[in-house]
Amino acid sequence: MLAESERTVEVEGNQYFPPESIRKEYFKPSATNTQCSWKGTASYYDVEVAGERNRDAAWFYPDPKPAASKIKGYVAFWRGVKIEE
Repeated sequence: MLAESERTVEVEGNQYFPPESIRKEYFKPSATNTQCSWKGTASYYDVEVAGERNRDAAWFYPDPKPAASKIKGYVAFWRGVKIEE
């Protein structure tokens, strides 16, 4: 399990996990950044479990635009990472 929380925030169909809910040992900083017109600049993590690395599988907004302030630092997943409720 990479993260667990009952306090996720859903934005555009993605579940964003509070930063304290992620298991940091699986997250490796990535140099990737992308831009969203209303959320701002996203930063990424590679997710590494049991020696297998999933590049840029998690992202977060360290300094989002005001409209996305509720997800500041929260982490979302893609690229095959399954979210279970």
